Amino acid sequence: MPLTQSHCACTDLVGIELPTIEIRFENLNIEAEASVGSRALPTLFNFSFNIAEGILNSLHIISSRKTHLNILKDVSGIIKPSRMTLILGPPSSGKTTLLRALAGRLDPSLKVSGSVTYNGHGMDEFVPQRTAAYVSQHDLHMGELTVRETLAFSARCQGVGTQYDLLSELSRREKSMNIRPDHDIDTFMKAVATEGQETSLITDYIIKILGLEPCADTMVGNEIMRGISGGQRKRLTTGEMLVGPAKVLLMDDISTGLDSSTAFQIVDSLKQFVHILNETIFISLLQPTPETYDLFDDVILLSDGQIVYQGPRELVLEFFESMGFKCPERKSVADFLQEVTSSKDQKQYWASKDEPHRFVTVKEFSEGFWSFHVGRRLRDELATPFDKTKSHSAALTTKNYGASKKELMKACFSREVLLMKRNSFVYIFKLFQMTINVLITTTVFLRSNMHRDSVTDGGIYVGALYFSVIMFLFFGMGELPMTVSRLPIFYKQRDLLFYPSWAYSLPTWFLKIPITLVEVGVWVFISYYAIGFDPNVGR
Repeated sequence: MPLTQSHCACTDLVGIELPTIEIRFENLNIEAEASVGSRALPTLFNFSFNIAEGILNSLHIISSRKTHLNILKDVSGIIKPSRMTLILGPPSSGKTTLLRALAGRLDPSLKVSGSVTYNGHGMDEFVPQRTAAYVSQHDLHMGELTVRETLAFSARCQGVGTQYDLLSELSRREKSMNIRPDHDIDTFMKAVATEGQETSLITDYIIKILGLEPCADTMVGNEIMRGISGGQRKRLTTGEMLVGPAKVLLMDDISTGLDSSTAFQIVDSLKQFVHILNETIFISLLQPTPETYDLFDDVILLSDGQIVYQGPRELVLEFFESMGFKCPERKSVADFLQEVTSSKDQKQYWASKDEPHRFVTVKEFSEGFWSFHVGRRLRDELATPFDKTKSHSAALTTKNYGASKKELMKACFSREVLLMKRNSFVYIFKLFQMTINVLITTTVFLRSNMHRDSVTDGGIYVGALYFSVIMFLFFGMGELPMTVSRLPIFYKQRDLLFYPSWAYSLPTWFLKIPITLVEVGVWVFISYYAIGFDPNVGR
């Protein structure tokens, strides 16, 4: 990362302050009403029954039979810029819900109280989906695209953000102060944020730091098509958001499916982003190795929806020792943190051999943390409101999309053309199948010299027309599986504000018109005169 380090030194030299974001969440409570058992299955009966039950509940005729769940219970904390924060916790502890709450991506059916602020600004004062990049634990990508094409499309949609303005100002100040930057660094950084480019350079950069070079031009693949490995797919999911200009990265279990070496390399690369570009990164990992754990600056331990500890990684063991628990010398600290709150595993870490072990609940741990010196300092920081005047004007994004409507349309149009080329066999086979069917149809309705003076004759011609329409409907169903398989990717990218729905729909609609005209032309050219329709051109 020497290029980025030197670039950071240049910005310091000319007095340009990089935008930073501090996230605060105070007294955050998230509750849900959920069906359990067989009622939770997504069946047609349950769907219909839930609608009827919801109407009766709103009319207060019957009471709700759903189970009440407290996902997060009065959690508060601060995620600071230029520091990489790790969130740990056993399964079902609320890690994903906390990440989604900070990213503004909670389900509307959840009951939420408390506040989440970015640099003191509420979530309604900016666009959180564009300010913070949420990296899901689910890998959803177009299987027909290569790794490079997937990242390039993401970069085109997300744009370069404020990088272009910052580097323009950097160039102006360098000239006014007679500072001559390194030629290679200057060329690289300005090419990365050149307005109007398709950001191919930043795409290559992310491919390199994530170790995706060997598979950069390989199809991503899906359940049917062979593609990249699971670990490479996980890195692609991470890279899809890294190519954007977001200053906050919220990553949910990004190590799932990765070997320990790859996970370490990714986190090490992210560490450079944090400390050099003043990024704010909040990462959830399930079982990080000791080497990966040591890369983090801060740790948040979550259990049963409550924060057990939040603060510097170096002081976490001191807190648990004050609570009477000690991590064995050869034990991974990350594993210790996830087991020490468990009723099954807690006893083995009891430090006092003179006193019998007493199970310490999560609530007691949480209360003990706020009495610990790290917790007291955190409480004092939360009591002092963030000074909004210190917030950089370019830190928070207020625009819904990273590119103009024209650019988004062009990006979706070019991707759809590429997808159609990759699936050209489907359209060629459909045309061949249609040709065979129309030849068979002409033999069924071969009536070139038939009379046209009775209802029976008219019925035959109407039957031929009706059969033709039905066949076109039937052939159109061949693309339904492709459309349905792409819906999850569309929903993901739409929710991340890559593009509006119309930008995705219109190219598909426009590009299918010529194909439909060709198919109809072949059918009509072969069948019209053979069946014996009116040869008049006006008809």
